[in-house]
Amino acid sequence: MADLKDFAEQLVNLTVKEVNELADILKEEYGIEPAAAAVAVAESQIANGVAAIMGADCSGVTGAIATNVAIPNGVTMVSPSATSPGLTDLDDNGYFFRTSPSDARGGQILANIATARGLSSVAITYTNNDYGKGLADVFEASFIANGGTVTAVASHEDGKGDYSAEVAVLGAAGGDGLAVIGYLDQGGKGMIEASLDSGAFDTFVLSDGMIGQSLIDAIGSDLEGSFGSLPGTDSAGATKFATVANNGGVDPSGPYTGESYDAAALIVLAAAVGNKNNPNQHIRQAIADNIMNVANAPGTEILPGQLRKALIIIRDGGEINYQGATDVELVGVGEASGSFKEVEVSGGAFITVQ
Repeated sequence: MADLKDFAEQLVNLTVKEVNELADILKEEYGIEPAAAAVAVAESQIANGVAAIMGADCSGVTGAIATNVAIPNGVTMVSPSATSPGLTDLDDNGYFFRTSPSDARGGQILANIATARGLSSVAITYTNNDYGKGLADVFEASFIANGGTVTAVASHEDGKGDYSAEVAVLGAAGGDGLAVIGYLDQGGKGMIEASLDSGAFDTFVLSDGMIGQSLIDAIGSDLEGSFGSLPGTDSAGATKFATVANNGGVDPSGPYTGESYDAAALIVLAAAVGNKNNPNQHIRQAIADNIMNVANAPGTEILPGQLRKALIIIRDGGEINYQGATDVELVGVGEASGSFKEVEVSGGAFITVQ
């Protein structure tokens, strides 16, 4: 297997630094030298002995890698951002987990917020992939169930230079606002820009993938008053993570940043518990068998920046309850139970409403 540094370099930026700083205790106390995680080259990496995969990112890629590569080879995947409801029913044999909640919940939350804010009709645009379609379907059904009207639904492709044609169709149907389910640096941003240019919409309901400071920086004051929701919490762990992230030069408000940190941390901690309890067990199975244990009570609560503390507790025979950046709690088949924040654009930034 590759050394710890090689493994850490494939994790998210913050966890890279912290895991590298733990090389001594991981190697000396646990004998763990996990292999490099990868997504785009998952098949070759698994053939080379990869211990686990932190990812994938989008739902379609995640489902393909899990079904065709990871699960058949007994390799755990922990995705921070694959939120398609379809993954709930994945026949994963206990090898797939995610730290972000399913869109089945996220879509309901977003629709409830739109209704509570007085929108009685909306048009919907979504990025044309599993994430976009799954979340759009749940949002549409939930908004209608709340008594609202969906005037039109249309997908958009990422990477285009002009979205005026898509906006023209949605604008003709009208609505109190446009629900944009996509990515803040891709077609979702383009749909908002084209809507503002044409005057079709000036209020936007934003999915989690649309929420980040870079969207406001790109669009400016015209985004004021728009709103959305995203997984997250203002807990002690979230506050601690914001400090750790800022100190590490990472924007803590970026989509799935906290979930990524938590996914990587769960892999490291599950490997440690498995090695402590059964040193002869293969590291792949040790990770799969112990993620639920380290993610949930009982045990000492572990926050961001406290991986060394967690490893010492494990070494001494204690139990941990990893709370991390997002109040991690895995339920059922390894899904995040999920907390959500309502946010709106005010004063040139996303602020938490509740």
